[in-house]
Amino acid sequence: MSGVAELWSYLSTSPLLWLTATVLAYLAADALARRVDNHPLANPVILSVLMVAPVLWLTGTEYASYFEGAQFIHFLLGPATIALALPLWDNRDTIRRSVAPILLALVAGSVTAAGSAILLARAFGLPTEVILSLAPKSTTAPVALGVSEAIGGLPALTAVLVILTGIIGAVIVTPLMGLLRIEDWRARGFSVGVASHGIGTARAFQVNPTAGAYAGIAMALNALLTSMIVPVLVRWLL
Repeated sequence: MSGVAELWSYLSTSPLLWLTATVLAYLAADALARRVDNHPLANPVILSVLMVAPVLWLTGTEYASYFEGAQFIHFLLGPATIALALPLWDNRDTIRRSVAPILLALVAGSVTAAGSAILLARAFGLPTEVILSLAPKSTTAPVALGVSEAIGGLPALTAVLVILTGIIGAVIVTPLMGLLRIEDWRARGFSVGVASHGIGTARAFQVNPTAGAYAGIAMALNALLTSMIVPVLVRWLL
């Protein structure tokens, strides 16, 4: 047992340990999701969290220690955000032909996502810091964290809320769209891209390539619009 303890003490100080654990957890989660035909409940992000969290708890590893090892993945959020320009460029002709409906849907979705979160949180009497952290939950993580910090929220809490929003959207989007009888893949993709950012967009690509493309467009545009409207909504509604 002493040998195991010494080995763990050595490994736990290596930044590669938690990076490797995170990558392996996601690969296993993705493989499992594929085995069940990408069922909405078998979301790789959910499964990855369910795999990594018990390990951190059992080993008594603090989040700061875990983040120190896995921060390279966090760093990649920056390039991933810049890459949001790619679906916009690839679909520039489509956007040019449909500017009016795209802008109307974007504004309606962005304002509803942020405004409803602020009003509901306020109605339930949540602290101001929590409300400010909740407001940018529907945009992609790097933008949401920046907006949260700028308006006085808690970026760490915002990160959790962003992930939860994405997971919930990815799980319910397909059955919800079926229930509402929305069959246009462009509308389905755009709506989940606005509401559930990258996680919802990944789900849209699993279901249909057209839906995925429009979800990518919506995610990129919503990131830009959210960074502008959330500070205004917060000032107005609070």
